[in-house]
Amino acid sequence: MTFRLLTYNIWVGGVGRVEPLARVISACAPDVVLVQEATRPAVIEQLAARTGMAEWRAFPRQSLGYMSRQPVLHASWHQPRLSHHAFVEVVPAGDSLRLFGVHLSAVHAAWTERRRVYELRALLRSVRQHQEGLHVLAGDFNTLAPGALLNVNRLPRRLRPMVWLSGGRIKWRTIQTVLDAGYIDAFRLRHPDDPGFTMPASDPHVRLDYGFVPAAYRDRILSCDVVRHPDAQIASDHFPVVLDLDI
Repeated sequence: MTFRLLTYNIWVGGVGRVEPLARVISACAPDVVLVQEATRPAVIEQLAARTGMAEWRAFPRQSLGYMSRQPVLHASWHQPRLSHHAFVEVVPAGDSLRLFGVHLSAVHAAWTERRRVYELRALLRSVRQHQEGLHVLAGDFNTLAPGALLNVNRLPRRLRPMVWLSGGRIKWRTIQTVLDAGYIDAFRLRHPDDPGFTMPASDPHVRLDYGFVPAAYRDRILSCDVVRHPDAQIASDHFPVVLDLDI
């Protein structure tokens, strides 16, 4: 049986872009959508109605939400101690897997990378009890993978000083922390030579959106792709990522 997960940063709540967002999501036909920047519950409710989702949750001023084609067995939000950001845990009914949705601190700088590593380690401590079962960590990690290069000249002008204040070079450690914890980067497994840029949709040059699966279950990863639907460029500033798993 194949399970399809979509992770999607819908940009500042998705206000005014419900229709293109719905078209992108519907074209992917996911079983569950993990949503970032889901700060407007009314928008998530509209998206769920337009995409045939049976269940959804979101909270005002909270980034993380979800939509599910079938009612879920369990869903909860966790705020690790001293972490700036929470994560969402979703257990689809009848499916032997857990989904953990994340949205780590933004801005490319050395100090925000340290914060992301802290947040990620807090998440990993929380999911350690599920290390032996099939689960997915997915969302907007707001950081680059090992070996990826940041072209500072393509960043918005307002963000460039953050890199300069960091000494012009950022040691990207967050994704390596995930890999060192025993996870597989699903997209990189299936596309070793594709940069997989997900942001900004108007001029993609960084990969910030990921899906990770425990290495013991790497054979369950059927596919993982960046969604470049025709409406994706106007629907959000991120391209979503779709992951198919054999469950």
